[in-house]
Amino acid sequence: MADMDMLAAMGISGFGKVTKKRQLDPARFDKNKRAESTSTPAEEPSSSENTPGPSKGPSQLPATESQSIGPSPAAAVVAQQENDLSEHEDFEDDQSQFPITHELLLKDHTKVVSALALDPSGARIVSGSHDYDCKLWDFGGMDLQCKPFKSWEPAGTYYVNDLKYSNDGQKFLVVSGTTQIKLFDRDGEEQATFIKGDPYIRDMKHTSGHVGELSSCAWHPHDPKTFLTSSADSTIRIWDAEKKRKQKTVIVVKSKDRGARTKITSCGYSTDGKLIGGTCLDGAIHMWQTSSNFVRPNMTIEGAHVKGTETGSMIFSVDGHTVLTRGGDDTVKLWDLRAFKKPLATRSELATLYPHTNAMFSPDDKHIITGAGATAKGGKGKLMFLEKKNLEVVKSLEVDATPVRVFWHSKINQIVTGLSNGQIVVLYSPTTSLNGAKLLANKGPPRKVTIEDMSDALAAPSIITPHALPMFRDMDPGRGTKRKAEKDRLDPRKSRRPELPVTGPGKGGRVGASATQHVVQNLVRDTTRDEDPREALLRYATKAENDPQWTAAWKVNQPQPVFAPVSDEEEDEK
Repeated sequence: MADMDMLAAMGISGFGKVTKKRQLDPARFDKNKRAESTSTPAEEPSSSENTPGPSKGPSQLPATESQSIGPSPAAAVVAQQENDLSEHEDFEDDQSQFPITHELLLKDHTKVVSALALDPSGARIVSGSHDYDCKLWDFGGMDLQCKPFKSWEPAGTYYVNDLKYSNDGQKFLVVSGTTQIKLFDRDGEEQATFIKGDPYIRDMKHTSGHVGELSSCAWHPHDPKTFLTSSADSTIRIWDAEKKRKQKTVIVVKSKDRGARTKITSCGYSTDGKLIGGTCLDGAIHMWQTSSNFVRPNMTIEGAHVKGTETGSMIFSVDGHTVLTRGGDDTVKLWDLRAFKKPLATRSELATLYPHTNAMFSPDDKHIITGAGATAKGGKGKLMFLEKKNLEVVKSLEVDATPVRVFWHSKINQIVTGLSNGQIVVLYSPTTSLNGAKLLANKGPPRKVTIEDMSDALAAPSIITPHALPMFRDMDPGRGTKRKAEKDRLDPRKSRRPELPVTGPGKGGRVGASATQHVVQNLVRDTTRDEDPREALLRYATKAENDPQWTAAWKVNQPQPVFAPVSDEEEDEK
């Protein structure tokens, strides 16, 4: 007889207290499931019209049609089952390939979401908008209302242009429409505001910071203290996160346009940190090696995008030689650094309504995701999934408004996109995604307050005596007040000591005198202007005769003065 059978026969089910585990509802994700609004290029309207739907059966057809035309009922049922099976397989393939079957809406911004970033663990989202606000969202701490735990204005009434988390996830950069970058910690507390440059200096290499509107930023992939920023002052600057008074290096971009300046719309590091790239308003793309002196770019393409359009993003692939750009000329282009002259592939007709529209690679580096704007006012936008090899459209997903910022997180396998109506859409799959938006569905609705809870609170109310709360308690229990009173007596704020009489500089009623007045009054007064110069010189006459220190060389051959005799008559006339 087995041990478990013996224990069961004795009436013992086990040892210790077994904790009751909460059973999760298997259908908890169904309420966030998206409607079937995706489309693929392979779908054709004619095939969908001729194929019977899953709700239609041969019994719904008229008797004359079923007898005269079409297959037999048994064959129709078999064909319908095969069609449903193929559709289910296609849906499962899409589900495993792209995490787009379910969605979560984060609604708190009032205008277009122009900046978006997720921390490396995928637990928090920081978003920036044209409503001047930055908001922090925490998947683990949110309830079903989906509200941010912090909202603030990082730069007053300026748009937020870009946000980037550091590689360790402990801080993030905020790039706004000002000239100063700001560094915040994980909880949204400001750590540093970096210096702005002197706008009256013509040479940008001699300024300590940016003098034009900031456009983007990027962290070094390996050095957690180094990041770079781009600006409208035609420079890319490399900063040390611990030195906010001056940048480390300045890269001045020279344009072929008149004035030799152009706005840098986006910048970035390569995955190995050996290249720095920048896209310009004049349509050019420049590449610098980090080991160079940054005098001139190592690689340049003029006219990569249409002149005068803002290139929203430039991303380096993990393979080390592929670069993806999302232009403001409604195109996505793929470049190879080994043959950096013309694009490998181009996808056009992707409507770009906002200059911050970006594109990025999928975590498996096989696909590219970007947003396409609505063709009409108030229309719906699309998320486009492209093949990396030839930029062919694999799938398009319809969303409520124009998608501006997209982010495909590799760790949690979820897609976060910011829309033009202020919403943030988190797309995920219950099977292939990890944590993130799934944490909210695991929590379930909050427990409702029952009548028993209310009755218990009313039956035994808590009585709080005066000065029993910690906020009214002046001292810890068991300690005397004499020492505390002596200490408070020395504190001018707690003892409410009046202001002392004015002493030192500015006394005597002249409280508003300048700080230098006291110093000037106590200086030794120069009285040489009030003296007679003849008397001042004759004062040293006897000393010069006794000690001829400077005229001893002329004492030997110095002529004797011979004066004419004065007669008595002349003296009388005087």
